[in-house]
Amino acid sequence: MTATTTTDARKSSQRWAPSAGRTITVDLLARKGPAELAALYREGTPPRLADLDGAPQGRMLAWVGPLGEGRARRVVGRVARSSLFPWGGKSFESVDDGRGKGINRVRLLGNLFPFETRFGPSAVDGRPSLVLDYDLPANPWFIRQIHDELREVERGVFLGPAMWKAEPAPRLVLFFAIQSAVVRSAG
Repeated sequence: MTATTTTDARKSSQRWAPSAGRTITVDLLARKGPAELAALYREGTPPRLADLDGAPQGRMLAWVGPLGEGRARRVVGRVARSSLFPWGGKSFESVDDGRGKGINRVRLLGNLFPFETRFGPSAVDGRPSLVLDYDLPANPWFIRQIHDELREVERGVFLGPAMWKAEPAPRLVLFFAIQSAVVRSAG
């Protein structure tokens, strides 16, 4: 997708706005199951890359499958909220309106697993999304098999599916959220 068509796709995609009285936060997202998160993701819109620049906080929300249900879901949620959870978020740097780069922040290990960002069709529903591409020579094979996407679901709150590149289509593994500094400074 060219920068022009990327910009056009984002402009033509109606910006998501919360319903009256509905404010979406990362804490609210963490209380939802995979089906509810998938529905919210479908309502979201592609973010502006500049809104992600810097080191926004990240949070793993819910696993899909057995770890996303019942007692396992509650345990996984507690672990994801704890200061012991290793993933701290992603750092982003926009190159222009349509492309960027980033890296994952892993507590105690530093910055690992770089990615490039671009706008493209979602593996979930085919609509425009921000794609995080890990298929880079710096990453080990198993990281290169990850397909992440992001959409904005509330000003400064970004929801994404993490998928495994399977045939014939990527397979949903979990949902994660990114919260920009815009939200942290306002709240």
